[in-house]
Amino acid sequence: MADQQNPNSLDSTKVGGESSKSGSSSSYSKGAKTYHHYKNPPDATIPDSSTLRDQWRFAVRQYSKWYSHAWGTAILAGASFFALGWFIKGSNPLPSRHHKEEDEGQNGPSRQPNQDS
Repeated sequence: MADQQNPNSLDSTKVGGESSKSGSSSSYSKGAKTYHHYKNPPDATIPDSSTLRDQWRFAVRQYSKWYSHAWGTAILAGASFFALGWFIKGSNPLPSRHHKEEDEGQNGPSRQPNQDS
């Protein structure tokens, strides 16, 4: 019989809290992965609080780094597309920054309604 404490044991597979023999004919146990296939098997016991605190701090640092990288990439991409639009159009590509006086100056005087009455 395999030792239950040894995660490298090949004789049993632990699935959902239940132990099943690897030689059983159950289709459920055939598809289950054993712990020895993983690079970092799960802990047998709950780690102490200082280890959990260190892991949490590491996770927060990683998340913060990825979050800031994502925002930096988004801002850089936005500025790049704005510059590309300005280069292609030759002026400000944002229609919200478009002034009506500039259109009248480029297209000649605007047509006034007939005031012959």
